[in-house]
This record gives sequence, C-alpha cells and structure tokens, in this order.
Amino acid sequence: MDAMDTGQGARQAWYDREVQVHASDVLGWLQRRFPDLRDPQNLVQDALLRVWRRSQTQPVPSAPRALLFVTARNLALDELRRNQVIAMDGIAEMDELLVAANEPTAAAAAATREELELLTLAIQSLPERCRKVLTLRKIYAMSQKEIAAALGISEHTVEVQVANGMRRCAAFLAKHGLP
Repeated sequence: MDAMDTGQGARQAWYDREVQVHASDVLGWLQRRFPDLRDPQNLVQDALLRVWRRSQTQPVPSAPRALLFVTARNLALDELRRNQVIAMDGIAEMDELLVAANEPTAAAAAATREELELLTLAIQSLPERCRKVLTLRKIYAMSQKEIAAALGISEHTVEVQVANGMRRCAAFLAKHGLP
C-alpha cells in the first residue's frame, strides 16, 4: 500500500468517525427546523458529500459536526429560497403580506439561532483574557478605559486583544462556512 492509499484510508476513517456518524442527527434537525423541505434525506447526502469533498482539498476541520450542520443548513436555506412562491389570492390580502414580510420566517429564525450558536463557539474558543476583553467590549459595550481598569491591563492591551479576538472569531466562522 503506498502513502497515497494510507492518507486516503486515514481520511476515510476520520470521515466515518467524525462526520458520517452525525447524518441521522442532521436529518432529524433538518426535519424539525425546516419542515417544508421536499427531500431532507437527499439534502443530508448532499451535505455529507460536500464535507467529504472539502476534506479532500483542505485540512480536516476542527469541528466537523458543526461544519456538517452549517452545510446542511445552508443547503436547506438555498432550497427554500428556490422553492419560495408567494400566492396572491387578492388585493385585500396585500396588507397582511406586508405585515408578514416584516417578520422573520421560521427558516430565517432557525438560521439566525444556528449562527448565534456558532458565534458562541467561536468566542468560547478564544484564550481566556482575549475572550473576557472581547465580551466586555462587544457584548457589554464597555469602553477600552473601563475594561483596562476592570482587568488591570493597559488600554493598548485591550485594543490588541479586541483585534485578535475579532480576527480569530472571523477565521472560526469562515472555517465553518459563514462569511
């Protein structure tokens, strides 16, 4: 067996162990979150295939389960967007449509919730001081001066930690399929 076969076998074992095992979880989640999907099983297979193809050209992700869920969610949203049809039964319903247009759809609300969960994971993955500084600055809207005084560090350190935290969170989100 040559080195190529060994690498491929290891990648297949990783895929079976870290990705494929979550297929039924993804299917159940899709059916609950997006009940209007026409063929969620096919969508799960497509998500599995995309994660596999990605693993062939890029380093294996640190959170493959999250990548699989994000991929499936994005595919579901794409399908729902393609299939979205607005039925207009009359001009009298126009006011109702305008009110409904301002409310997020169940799919959009689910996507937002999943993105928030992924952002939480990104923040939790930061080193402790970076996480504290970023949370105080971005979540609690404290000034750099207030954070520096509260944590006993310089304002410059606060500035550097916020920049590092934002950069790391952006990289984490990009690694998991979010812009």
